[in-house]
Amino acid sequence: MTESLPADVADVLAAVLNKDNPAHTALRRQVSHLSVRARCTCGCGTAYFALDTSDVEPAPTGPGTVVAAEAQLVTEAGECPGEVLAFVQGGYLSWLEVCSWSDDIEVTLAAAHRWLQPRS
Repeated sequence: MTESLPADVADVLAAVLNKDNPAHTALRRQVSHLSVRARCTCGCGTAYFALDTSDVEPAPTGPGTVVAAEAQLVTEAGECPGEVLAFVQGGYLSWLEVCSWSDDIEVTLAAAHRWLQPRS
């Protein structure tokens, strides 16, 4: 059973998918059709998506699995405790991964949203 796309997932996808990138624009159109089929049980917030591909067009990302978007996380203190990666399979959003590089700083999806730096 899938659940609706939670706000924390939607917020981070909105932050990492650049409006000026044509592939990201196509991926943004998929977001309203996504649902979460599973989440990582460690608490990080990594989410695996379900998507009816008949409802949307694939993004021009190439074949196979690719990282379509990535963003380093920077805390208020200037530390870099991890990153967020959006994975695509065959042009369709597949999962959002939250990576932690620190044992001292808890990296969750909510924290990731707060620490995402503006895209240049």
